[in-house]
Amino acid sequence: MQFLVYILAYPFLWLISILPFRIFYWFSDCVYFLVYHVIGYRKKVVRENLALTLPHLSVSERKEIEKKFYQHMCDMFLEMIKTMTISPEEMERRFTITNMDLFHEYEKKGKSVILVASHYASWEWLLTLNKRMIFNGVGVYKKIANPYFDKLIRKIRSKYDATLVETKKAIPMMAQNQRDGILSLYGLASDQSPKLDRIFHSMKFMGIEVPVHTGAEMLAKKYDLSVIFIKVKKIGRGYYEATIVPIADDPKEYENFKITELYLKEVEKQILEAPEYYLWTHKRWKHRVDTENKK
Repeated sequence: MQFLVYILAYPFLWLISILPFRIFYWFSDCVYFLVYHVIGYRKKVVRENLALTLPHLSVSERKEIEKKFYQHMCDMFLEMIKTMTISPEEMERRFTITNMDLFHEYEKKGKSVILVASHYASWEWLLTLNKRMIFNGVGVYKKIANPYFDKLIRKIRSKYDATLVETKKAIPMMAQNQRDGILSLYGLASDQSPKLDRIFHSMKFMGIEVPVHTGAEMLAKKYDLSVIFIKVKKIGRGYYEATIVPIADDPKEYENFKITELYLKEVEKQILEAPEYYLWTHKRWKHRVDTENKK
């Protein structure tokens, strides 16, 4: 059944990916109309998230953000499909990095790096970073249930010299690379809600006390990895600009959870600058902490 779904879907996905950009974004507009105005995909979740985290804005202001978010979300997910056939050269032209020289400084130190990203603007096209660096690029990800689509994703990444590793296999890989002296950049998106059995700490994110992912910080301390944040801005339809922001060079010198806090502060700043580009459909604040009882 999984193979049948794959062979039926693949030609459609491939046809979308080869569309010229002008037609491609016209198609995205049609998808937006269907997703937002007809289906109303996760509207309730989006509105609750916006009201909870942006209470200082009026209802009409949040409604405007909501519409812009859905337009961007459709662009972004279709751009993921576009990755199937877009050339690495075109990708580099559309996804620029303002201070790659700073990353080269990290490479000169001869020390592996953890790159923490967020579900903001475009995290899929971050893979173009691999073509611009010497380090071995590793993306930590959750394996797709359909093995055929999982294989397709891996094949796409290979165009950009990127290695994907499942979350549960990340620690053994880091340990092995450390022993073998393989310098690497490990990319993680750590802004979503952790599983209930993996909660070790909570803190305020967008003004709400919630459980947070602490894995990136724990791994950085365990293997002495520098930590950087990648701030992505959408500068036009199909165009993004990323800036590397240093978080911690010597993670063991930081008190527990300070690195996580610094990372989330960067994510907050990014969201507040242009909230329409954050992924509001996820139930990020569903496990809110009762601060009164916590005291």
